Amino acid sequence: MNLHIKQIDRYVIRQFLGTYLFAIALILAISVVFDINEKIDRFLNPAVPLRAIIVDYYFNFIPYFANLFSPLFTFIAVIFFTSRLADRSEIIAILAGGMSFRRLMVPYFFSAALISLATFILNSYVIPPANKARIDFQNTYIRNKKVSNASHVQIEAEPGIIAYFDRYDAIAGMGYRFSLERFQDKKLISRLTANSIKYDSLYRWVIMDYAIRDFDGLRETITHGSRCDTFLAIQPSDFLISVNDCETMTTPQLATYIQRQRRRGIANIQTFEIEYHKRFAGIMASFILTTIGVSLSSRKVKGGMGIHIGIGIALSFSYILFTSISSSFAVSGAVIPFIAVWIPNILYTIIALVLYRCAPR
Repeated sequence: MNLHIKQIDRYVIRQFLGTYLFAIALILAISVVFDINEKIDRFLNPAVPLRAIIVDYYFNFIPYFANLFSPLFTFIAVIFFTSRLADRSEIIAILAGGMSFRRLMVPYFFSAALISLATFILNSYVIPPANKARIDFQNTYIRNKKVSNASHVQIEAEPGIIAYFDRYDAIAGMGYRFSLERFQDKKLISRLTANSIKYDSLYRWVIMDYAIRDFDGLRETITHGSRCDTFLAIQPSDFLISVNDCETMTTPQLATYIQRQRRRGIANIQTFEIEYHKRFAGIMASFILTTIGVSLSSRKVKGGMGIHIGIGIALSFSYILFTSISSSFAVSGAVIPFIAVWIPNILYTIIALVLYRCAPR
């Protein structure tokens, strides 16, 4: 297959990316207007600085939603642009001129690759820090969704050292009815219990009203104290997990966090695993939706591009809906996150291949 760049390739790439960027800009403008309308009462509060609204919120809101809508508008751009080519009989002329449909897909795939690369970089490294500023603004001025307390927390501080909080209050920085157990060769060698424990600074804790029981075979030694400064390789963020925390981590940070939490025995990390796998599965979305879009809209039909756009939007929304449904199965524990995230890609890859084989030659 001849991959030499032709004028038609440059034309397709320019039109594809131009339509995509225009569609994204249009939906972002609409989204910003609706968001301002929804939050106008909060924004008019004198306590909310105008600079924070613009810089901390909307400057970070725009890339987040641009990336969120990217698969949908990749598909719409393909459908809209290719339908116009088909409606003007340009697809027929291209194929009649000796270019195969397979060769015609090259500039489309090149454009999809650029979008996928940009989406992955944004998702992995640019948007997480932006999300942190945006979510902090929302928690401060709009609605605080940050988790501030936890109960019945059991976590492995270090290998063989298990910490337990009956209750932890992040606002006060206090844990209550705390215990710390040390194991050696699967045998309990020491157990500390305390009425309360206070988080001081990075990995530094203050234990109050405590008792330590040391075990040496059948012999037991008990030590009491009123206050003890200690170092524990845990911090409140390890178990105070908010629903949006995964969106504020870069991909390397997310991978490290998941591994650390698994070692510590934290169970509710499905949301983090889903977010991690979604960032890689999202690379395929542009290619799948581009193939479906070109295959659907490259045939000239009596109803014009309206039929193509209608079918295309229905398919793209079904893809996004199926992705959300499969992710919910992973959150509930019914399906492992990796499988849940990749099932929609596998299914719609099959649909894309079937449509590709039925496309005009």
